[in-house]
Amino acid sequence: MTNSKNENIKELAEHRSSIYGFLAAVYRQELTSELLQQMKDRRFQEILSTLGIELTNGFFKKPEKELLENLAVDYAYLFIGPGKHISPHESVHHQKEGVQSGQLWGELTAEVKRIIESSGLEYKSEFTGMPDHISVELEYMQHVVEREAQAWEADDDQTALLCLKNEKQFVDEHLLGWVPDFCGKVIEAAESPFYREMARLTRSFIEFEQKELKE
Repeated sequence: MTNSKNENIKELAEHRSSIYGFLAAVYRQELTSELLQQMKDRRFQEILSTLGIELTNGFFKKPEKELLENLAVDYAYLFIGPGKHISPHESVHHQKEGVQSGQLWGELTAEVKRIIESSGLEYKSEFTGMPDHISVELEYMQHVVEREAQAWEADDDQTALLCLKNEKQFVDEHLLGWVPDFCGKVIEAAESPFYREMARLTRSFIEFEQKELKE
């Protein structure tokens, strides 16, 4: 039976894992009808509100087809192109001392690839992107934090602490080095309030994670 202290930490880890999973889905592809329905749920909107995220101006009142089409255009404009866009890849943004950056499939891509594969996680068969795409890095964190929650539930403190160590290292050495800057660019360029607010949420959450994991 999980002791009360571990139960509280487990619940926090479950919430953190859910946020990582949600954000990974936001950046993985254009917003889907399924994710939109999840966001329309009153309880979900209350969670977003507590995190300081407000999608106002009748955002959810627009017809679903129109909303999804508009967001698909904004997603392509922001992250895919053609033309100038904001690459959602770490190797393009992260200015790490002694590491070449500013290009796709850089040294940091290979480093993230090694971390993900050494954790025992596998890419989905249909995955054709790069390991340092923001959605992949967030999904990696989702799974590591989920493992942490499972370890707390089993009173396996050793595994849970190892997960926390891996989480802190990945946040410090990867996510913090580029995600806040990436989010700032998205906030400036986004046409829709959705991607502006999601970028604000992402930046705030990663900064929150840095503080929590440090403690």
